[in-house]
Amino acid sequence: MPKGYEVARIAVKREQDLSPPKSSYVVVLDERGKDLTTAQFSTLLKKETSFLIGGADGLSQAAKEKAQLLLRLSALTLPHALAQVILLEQLYRAASILTGHPYHRV
Repeated sequence: MPKGYEVARIAVKREQDLSPPKSSYVVVLDERGKDLTTAQFSTLLKKETSFLIGGADGLSQAAKEKAQLLLRLSALTLPHALAQVILLEQLYRAASILTGHPYHRV
């Protein structure tokens, strides 16, 4: 990641054990979520953000209702392991944009 950005992956087996920091902006990845461009996505990183990815059956409605944003990475159905890779790549791109690295799509 570019300097000044930190990423931590925390695996939680049971949804009831999820506990993003209270000060964190919570984003749930969901197939019915909002589509963002990479430039729009980068604005999420201007504050501490927690991204939640569910298992094969996704996350409960209660977890989704606690989120500030439902976000989808693709109109395609993705296995959660692949969603993690795509999210990490987008985090890298977004942090690069915010640190002034040239990005040809902005």
